[in-house]
Amino acid sequence: MISGAASVWKAVPVAQRRMILLLIAAIVAANIDQPYPELAPLQHGPTVLLALAAPWLLRRWPLSNGIVGCILLFLLLHTLGGRYIYSYVPYDIWARAVSGHDISGTFGFARNGYDRLVHFAFGALLTAPFAQAARRYGALRTGWSLTFAFVAVGFVGAIYEIFEWLLSVVAAGQTADWYNGQQGDMWDPQKDMGIAQLGSLLALIWLRFARQGQA
Repeated sequence: MISGAASVWKAVPVAQRRMILLLIAAIVAANIDQPYPELAPLQHGPTVLLALAAPWLLRRWPLSNGIVGCILLFLLLHTLGGRYIYSYVPYDIWARAVSGHDISGTFGFARNGYDRLVHFAFGALLTAPFAQAARRYGALRTGWSLTFAFVAVGFVGAIYEIFEWLLSVVAAGQTADWYNGQQGDMWDPQKDMGIAQLGSLLALIWLRFARQGQA
């Protein structure tokens, strides 16, 4: 079993192994003096499982280093948000410490917007991975792979929002509210999905221009 796991690990490119280790280190760091320990398993459990499964997944379905880097960056943003259950990421405190000004006051934000950033990043950073997977393993042409990626962002986003709704039905009130992070906004799910699609659209435009530049 151990030797089999070692062979799988060695089959993954060195750069991608380092990314996996970086993600695991980030998860560990995010749970030091965890401010919301009761919600940590919900926030970080799926990421831990993905990090552990990553060598097997990347051996079975190899992806380029750049694409794995996109996935890593998204998961790092999620891991930071998960530490503070998204609604309480103290970016205003960090901004004041660095510049003397807070982000919310500068831009007129009435709520903590870190969750919006991560939903945008989901669309912007995962469109290329979806497209590459569709080309390599779905035999789709470039145009159709990009279309698939845009649709996949919307589909996965909708499934996640449905999961959050189901959690709010079965979980205790405060736990559901903390995990959902709606912060009193009844249109939060629609806004989250919309900004993810915006991120995906911008990624599609960038990918198109990048491809034309290589032609």
